[in-house]
Amino acid sequence: MKVIRNVQLDLARFRLRVLVASLLVLLCFGLLVARLIYLQVLRHDDLLGQAENNRTAIVPIVPNRGLILDRNGIVLATNYSAYTLEITPSKVPNLAQTIDDLAQLVEITPRDRRRFKKLREEGKSFESIPLRSRLSDEEVARFAAQRYRFPGADIKARLFRSYPYGELASHVIGYIGRINAAEKEQLEESEEAANYRGTDYIGKLGVEQSFEAQLHGITGVDAMETSAGGRATRRLSSQPAIPGNSVRLSIDIKLQKLIEDMYGDRRGALVALDPKTGEVLAFVSKPTFDPNLFVEGIDQDSWQGLNESIDKPLLNRALRGTYPPGSTYKPFMALAALTTGKRSASTQINDPGFFMFGGHRFGSPENERGGIMDMHRAIVESSNVYFYTLANELGVDTMHDFMAPLGFGQLTGIDIHGEVRGVLPNQEWKRSYFKRPEQQRWYAGETISLGIGQGYNSFTMLQLAQATAIVANNGIKHSPQLVLATQVPGSQVIKPVAPQPAVDLGFKPGHVDIIRRAMVGVTQDGTSRRVFAGAQYLSGGKTGTAQAVSMGKNERYNAARMEERRRDHALYIAFAPADDPKIALAVIVENAGFGSTSAAPITRRAFDYWLLGHYPNDEDMALVRKGQASAPVGQPLMAADVPWPRGSAAAVPLAALPPASAASAASAASLPVQ
Repeated sequence: MKVIRNVQLDLARFRLRVLVASLLVLLCFGLLVARLIYLQVLRHDDLLGQAENNRTAIVPIVPNRGLILDRNGIVLATNYSAYTLEITPSKVPNLAQTIDDLAQLVEITPRDRRRFKKLREEGKSFESIPLRSRLSDEEVARFAAQRYRFPGADIKARLFRSYPYGELASHVIGYIGRINAAEKEQLEESEEAANYRGTDYIGKLGVEQSFEAQLHGITGVDAMETSAGGRATRRLSSQPAIPGNSVRLSIDIKLQKLIEDMYGDRRGALVALDPKTGEVLAFVSKPTFDPNLFVEGIDQDSWQGLNESIDKPLLNRALRGTYPPGSTYKPFMALAALTTGKRSASTQINDPGFFMFGGHRFGSPENERGGIMDMHRAIVESSNVYFYTLANELGVDTMHDFMAPLGFGQLTGIDIHGEVRGVLPNQEWKRSYFKRPEQQRWYAGETISLGIGQGYNSFTMLQLAQATAIVANNGIKHSPQLVLATQVPGSQVIKPVAPQPAVDLGFKPGHVDIIRRAMVGVTQDGTSRRVFAGAQYLSGGKTGTAQAVSMGKNERYNAARMEERRRDHALYIAFAPADDPKIALAVIVENAGFGSTSAAPITRRAFDYWLLGHYPNDEDMALVRKGQASAPVGQPLMAADVPWPRGSAAAVPLAALPPASAASAASAASLPVQ
């Protein structure tokens, strides 16, 4: 009985163990099924995406940057594709040795090394940094054969920006450069972050910067299947890049070149406008710089040469340089007198050659004859005394309120970034500008100098050109416009850039006519009569001479004894033809003395080109560059017969701009898989 009982007990224990084991097995299977349901059903989409990412990579396709053209279709900025040797520093154990070894295969200049060092300091170690650009096919082949020796180094096909005319119009066109840390952070916080993936360059200055959104285009993507090692094996899908729009400027690049050539080695600025539309015909700042230096990253020596030059070639003098307007201010002062009713055109003022006020003697050296002056004669002969007394009658605040709508001391609204206001003073400005109470008080003697464009007055040539254009256009004000139209390459869709609405300043036509006739008198009987002798058209103008430095109370101005950069600036404003103006401009030649000898001759030849199609001959051009010209000498050339630099460059009809090139697609496809 005892044996039977033990057997039954063992059997019961066995059954219990089987049951427990069965329950454990069922529980394990249940957990496995639950896990499968969780993975296959609940997380299906997420895991499918991860699996796809394990075998695919998204490669950005950088779009072709849009072209920049002048008003006649001449290409001013374009693109080309080239091979670049690049290094990712984080993947290179000994960077200096690697560069030395690479130099045995391809030429690497000291400038390449300096640029690489500068870009490395500005970038991050995991970024691919160009060491050498524009490799030849032979150099590419030599590297490819030895590629296994250089982990972290690679050859890439890149699109590069090219400015075919170098320094010509560089301040207008601007340049592109590598995206720096601040710009990258700003892009990442904007809605454009995805569009700049794979893009290393961005507009830095001029039209390249101001119209970046139009020029950049839309980045495309390639979905690539990759191996376990991350190498691309085949393309799964592709969304092509959309090239940037081409941008057509209002600038006439041949007029621009003529003016830049006439400056020679001198410094200054000139802005020419169409007074009826506000279109900018020329936008000159001298000296200039070569924007091609910045495309691949400028090296330290070149940057120092530009940035530390006493001539300040990086300063856009037309947009950001401010100067006293000198006697070119007088026609606007006269218009203020007529508009406010302070003086009529027939009011007569005696000019003995000086004006005494508050015990101080204000001179009038420009007017040689002196005598009784009405408004017309005061402008033609540039009488300082007439305008000293007028300034005293108007007062600083009245002058400010009249001049501001003309654009003085205001932003003109031109369609590129970086414009400065200059200074149009009044009592409120002085109180806010100076800190000490004794400096904040406005003195009556300070008003006197404002009447002849001196004192605190400080304006850009863009502002002075706009004000001249307003007078030429009978008081109708247009904002200066640099970009006329944009177009998607390969399409017929041209989008004109709408100008800002014109503003009628409400001047009486008779008052404007008095000023315009007096400015015509300047070219016929006044300070610029010799320069415009024999012109086949009638123009209006006004010379100006503006102090570059202040003179002491008892110090007399003597240019021959002064250091060149302390001498007076030469200015001229003008419009032509007088009866139906098609061009208005303002020009300054720094430290060049009288406007009639340095600034007016540039204007005469610019007008001859624009209105008559004439171009100065070599002898005449040499005289203009030296500041020794008057009326043109010899027989002028016909502009149509003058060879255009780099004659292979042709005008591109706006409706026939090229689509994205095959080189662009090849370049994008060759980018490393990320």
